[in-house]
Amino acid sequence: MYFAALLARTEDGWEASDTELDDVETLSDLADLAREASPDEDTVLVLIEQEDAWFGVVRVDGEEDPRVFVSNAAVAARSSYGELLLTDELLGREPGDDDAADLDSLDLDGTEDGEPEDGSEPADGDLDGGTEVPHGPVGDRQILDDLGVSEKDLLALQGDALSEIADALGASDRLEAVR
Repeated sequence: MYFAALLARTEDGWEASDTELDDVETLSDLADLAREASPDEDTVLVLIEQEDAWFGVVRVDGEEDPRVFVSNAAVAARSSYGELLLTDELLGREPGDDDAADLDSLDLDGTEDGEPEDGSEPADGDLDGGTEVPHGPVGDRQILDDLGVSEKDLLALQGDALSEIADALGASDRLEAVR
């Protein structure tokens, strides 16, 4: 079960709204969705959580590039919402390194190099059956430093992490209202 919400900072504090991510296909789409939540180009946080398995934070400040933190990349990689956040840049890969994007990697039988022909699932930590995804956190660990959640606190979050983040921001009541 997933939960996704937007927290937009305004002159009056934080405003929360739940959001549907079904039509979001890329991190850029997600950043555009966040920007729409704040016409004054204030800070917007996109908070995504899959039960207690992983959480992600995307921070959009006006027209700047979005900043991303994912608590457990290997687990998030098995999730469609997690895949939105796990960009090549975030994982330290050169764009285009993904074998799935390379037509030359197709074998004559139509399978991709490194893809199991028996139809088995990729091993934990593998994205698309061959690209290693690190276990543990990835991304901008200082994403919430100036908002009262230090790197140390962010890395220590477990369980209901989004509620703890909202509590540190003074927005827990607003987040719970949309949960």
